[in-house]
Amino acid sequence: MSTDNTAAKALLDTWLSLWNGDLSLASEVASDEFRLHSHMMDGSDSAAVKGVEGLTEYVRSGRSHTPDLRFSIEVPPLFDGDYVSVRWSATGTYDGSFPGAKTPAGTVVTFTGTDTLRIQDGKFVEYWLNADGLHLVQQLQVG
Repeated sequence: MSTDNTAAKALLDTWLSLWNGDLSLASEVASDEFRLHSHMMDGSDSAAVKGVEGLTEYVRSGRSHTPDLRFSIEVPPLFDGDYVSVRWSATGTYDGSFPGAKTPAGTVVTFTGTDTLRIQDGKFVEYWLNADGLHLVQQLQVG
């Protein structure tokens, strides 16, 4: 049975709030079977990001160098049965802690990406992330 668009939109809104810093929402959006499919900035295997705890740590880590990071929807979401896809942009103030970065703390950085998520039983079970990490590390002058 397909997820209706209203339920999917509400789940996506909660997902956005999670990424905007409310880590307590991870259990509301992710199932215990949650899995990430993505290229990882540190070269690790994204299959290690599992379940609510894995997602919580992944979001915490993603926000660690820009604690005020704010995500907003750039292109309205597309819904197809149990899948939702959305284009987003993120802006935050760099705190100076990224390894190898030459950009001074206090620099505002912006990057974009697309999330594609699969819904099962009212929660996300799979997450495909395509983010412009190259643009981010260029802004941070990593080299």
